[in-house]
Amino acid sequence: MHGEELLKLAVFLAAAAFAAPLGRWLQISSVLGYLIAGVLIGPFGLGLIYSLYDVENILSFAELGVVMLLFLIGLELRPIRLWSMRSAIFGLGGMQLLATAILLGVGAVLFQLDINQAIFIGLALSLSSTAFAIQILNEKGEMTSRHGRLGFTVLLFQDLAAIPLIALVPVFAVGMGEGSKMDLQAAALAIGTIVGVVVVGRFVLARVFRLVAITDVPEAMTATALLTVVGVALVMEEAGLSAALGAFIAGALLADSEYRHQIEADIAPFEGLLMGLFFLAIGMTVNFSILLDQPILILGLAGGLIAIKAAVLYLLGRWWGLSNGPAVRLGLVLSQGGEFGFVLFQAGVAERVIDTPLGNLLTLAVTLSMAATPLLLRLDDMIRGYFKEEAPDYETPPEADGHVIVAGFGRFGQIVARVLRARHIPFTALDISVTQVDFVRRFGSNIYYGDAARLDILRAAQADKARAFVLAIDDVEASVRVAETVRQNFPDLPIYARARNRTHVHQLMELGITDIQRETFLSALELTRGVLGGLGLSPREVKRLTDTFKAHDERRLYDDRQYWSDVEKMRANVMSSAKELEELFAQDIQDLADQGEFTDDQRDGKEPAGRSRMDA
Repeated sequence: MHGEELLKLAVFLAAAAFAAPLGRWLQISSVLGYLIAGVLIGPFGLGLIYSLYDVENILSFAELGVVMLLFLIGLELRPIRLWSMRSAIFGLGGMQLLATAILLGVGAVLFQLDINQAIFIGLALSLSSTAFAIQILNEKGEMTSRHGRLGFTVLLFQDLAAIPLIALVPVFAVGMGEGSKMDLQAAALAIGTIVGVVVVGRFVLARVFRLVAITDVPEAMTATALLTVVGVALVMEEAGLSAALGAFIAGALLADSEYRHQIEADIAPFEGLLMGLFFLAIGMTVNFSILLDQPILILGLAGGLIAIKAAVLYLLGRWWGLSNGPAVRLGLVLSQGGEFGFVLFQAGVAERVIDTPLGNLLTLAVTLSMAATPLLLRLDDMIRGYFKEEAPDYETPPEADGHVIVAGFGRFGQIVARVLRARHIPFTALDISVTQVDFVRRFGSNIYYGDAARLDILRAAQADKARAFVLAIDDVEASVRVAETVRQNFPDLPIYARARNRTHVHQLMELGITDIQRETFLSALELTRGVLGGLGLSPREVKRLTDTFKAHDERRLYDDRQYWSDVEKMRANVMSSAKELEELFAQDIQDLADQGEFTDDQRDGKEPAGRSRMDA
C-alpha cells in the first residue's frame, strides 16, 4: 500500500474516531457528527480527500454498511413476525409512498417539468433513508416504541418498492428509443433471484453455519457471516436488485437459527464502522458551490421535501392510532430523502429522464434533508421539554361499593386486576401515568387517571366503601405517600402492598402494614427450586432448603425492622444472619442424612445429592 493511500486511510479513521463522540458531546446525533466530519475532510471542504473519484469509490464500498445494517435488522425479525406486520408494511407504507409521490409530483409539475419527470421525481423523493432513520431511532432508544416500529415498516416497504422503481426507470425516459423499453427478462431474473435467496437462506444457510460451528474456530464463524452478507449483496446486484433487501431477507431467514446471536456479534463491529464511513462519504459529496449559486432554490427544495413528507407521515401516523407526540416523531424521523434517491437520480440521468444539472440539484437537496433530520429531532426534543403537556384533570370513578382499589396499574397491578376480573370481583384501578391509562384503555380495562396519594381522589374512588386496597405502585417514595394517606384517612381499609426491597418493606411496616410481598422474593425462590431440582436434589430436600431459607429470611426481615435506618447495625445483622443461615443449612443436611435421604459422600459434597441409598 502506497503512502498516499495510507494517508487517506488515516484521515478516514481519524474522522470516524472523533466524529461520533463529538456529535454526542455536542448533544446532536452521531450521524450529524459524521456528516460534518465528511464535509470538512471532503473535496468541497478542507480537501484532505480531494478527488470526487475517491469519494464515489468510498461511498460505493461504504454502502456495504447499509447492507449489513439490513442484515442485522433481519436477524431480529422472524418470518412469522414479518407476516404479522404485513398490514402495516403494505398499508401504511403503501399509503405513504403514494401520497408523498403525488404531492411531490404536483410540485414538480408546478416547476414546469414534464409529467414523466414529475412522476419519477415524486417517487424517488418519497423514499426515506433507512440508514439514517434506523441509526437515529437506535441512538434515541425509540426503535422499540410504537412510532419506531411503524417507521421501520414504512422503511421496509420503501426498500421493497425501490426494486421495481429502479427497474422501471426506462419507462419514464423522455423520448424513449429502442433501448429504453422495460426489460421483461430482467424482471423475471429479479423475481427468480429473490426466490433463490429465500430458498438458499431457508434450507442451506443454517446448515452451513452448523458445519462451521462444529470446527470451533471463531474466525471461521466471522468469515462465514461476512461471506453471507457480501455473497447475497453480489447476487442481488448482479440481478439489478437492492443488495440491502437481499441481506434483509437472508437475515430474516436466519432469525430462527440457534447461531443468530453469534452471527450478530460477529457482524456488528463491521456494520458500525462501515455505517460511519457511509455517512462520512455522504458528507463529502456536499458541493457548496452549487448551494452558493442557487441557495434559495436548493434550500427551498430541501425544506419543501421535509415539510411534505413530515406532514404526510404525521397524518398517517395519527390515522394509524398514534398520539400527537409520537406522530410528530414519525414524521420527522422519515422526513428526509434516501440513499435509493441517489441511485434513482443516477439511473434517471443515464436514461435521460432528467438532465445532469437537475440531478445534481436533487441530490444536494436530499443530502441537506438528511443533515436536517437530526437537527429537527433535536429541536423537537427541546420544544417538548419546554412545552410539557399539561396533565388532564383527574377523573372521577363511578359509584362503587364492596370493591377493591388497585393503585398502580403496571405489570404487578394488572396481574391482580386480571384475577379479580376473572372472579367477577369489582375493582377500581388508579394510575398517575397518562400514557399508561391511554394504553390500557385500548384493551378494554377500567382504569382511571388519578394520584392515589390525594385524599380527594381516594374519596372519589369510594375508598370508605372498599373491601381492600392493593398498593402496586413501583416508585418507592410514591408508594409510601399513598400508604400514609390511606392509613391516616381510612384506618380500617386492609392494605395489600407490593415492595421493591427490604427498605421499602420496613417503611411500610412502620405504617402498620403487615401484608407485604417483595416483588422479586417469591419468583427468585421459585427459580431456586428449579435450579436445585435440575442439579439432582430430591423434591423433599429442595422444599426443606427453600422453606428454611424463606422462614429465616422473613424472620430476619421482622427482626431488622427496628434497625432499618441504622446502616452500621444492619450491616452487622447481615453478617450474623449469613452465619446463622449456614448453620441452619448444615443442620438441615444432617437431619436429612439421618433420615436416609442421601449418603455421607453426598453430604460432604463429593457426589450429587438427591438420590437415596435405595435409589442407588
